Amino acid sequence: MTAATRSRSTTVVLAACALVAFAANSILCRAALHGRTVDPASFTLVRVVSGAAMLLLIRAVRGGSVRRPADRVQPLALFAYAAAFSYAYVSLLAETGALILFGCVQATILVGALRSGERFRVPELIGLVIAVGGLAYLMWPGLAAPSFTGSVLMAAAGIAWGVYTLRGRGSTDALGDTTRNFAQAVVPAVLLAVAAFRHLHMDARGVALAIASGAITSGLGYVLWFAALRGMTAIQAAIVQLAVPAIAAAGGVVLLGERMTWRLIVAAALILGGVALAIVLRSAARTPLRR
Repeated sequence: MTAATRSRSTTVVLAACALVAFAANSILCRAALHGRTVDPASFTLVRVVSGAAMLLLIRAVRGGSVRRPADRVQPLALFAYAAAFSYAYVSLLAETGALILFGCVQATILVGALRSGERFRVPELIGLVIAVGGLAYLMWPGLAAPSFTGSVLMAAAGIAWGVYTLRGRGSTDALGDTTRNFAQAVVPAVLLAVAAFRHLHMDARGVALAIASGAITSGLGYVLWFAALRGMTAIQAAIVQLAVPAIAAAGGVVLLGERMTWRLIVAAALILGGVALAIVLRSAARTPLRR
């Protein structure tokens, strides 16, 4: 096995683990916020604080230090995504929210990639079309007219996550950078909770779900994502995230007892097949498509 092959395999494994974490995070958020076990501001605060605590603990055990990051945008983008996502989830159905979120994530990352000089290769373009088609097929039956406020918030969450991903592609220390981002996102999360003080509420289940979301699926998941980004183009980073709704839907079947349908099976095959085409077969195409 060549060094390039090992590197590509490592990237695939890291990305797959990160996507599973993202999907699990979606399930945790849905269980907490749709069940009204915690309000959005409290969920955001507990999520960010628990993520920061987990990563600081890991950093301390490894003997590292946390310095102020050179990139001040990442902590703000992380907070903006977490807060907007939490508030949007209260007023949007999962299917509608997923289409708005990932549509804005795709648009943000792809615009950033094209502006930086990246161009689509044939497998990436074909894979994107197939994966988007699969996502639309999966989500379409559950779509409903979304609330304006919820749509704007989910769009903001998608843009913020796109910015966070683009800025994270230059990371050479996934754990250190993610730790600093979470630690600095605590301050705006506290300010949000103070501003929403009259509406704060949470029970033990809501707190537990928020801690799991922050410490495991967000904190550790984002470390894996930053590590995976080093081996992907921005275009690939945009495309692979389309797999998250399919993985989350499968997780809902396994963990929440939701019904398995042929629509889910076919859509998952299309989405994952498109992602695989964009990532695994990219090396087969040498000439980028230019406008």
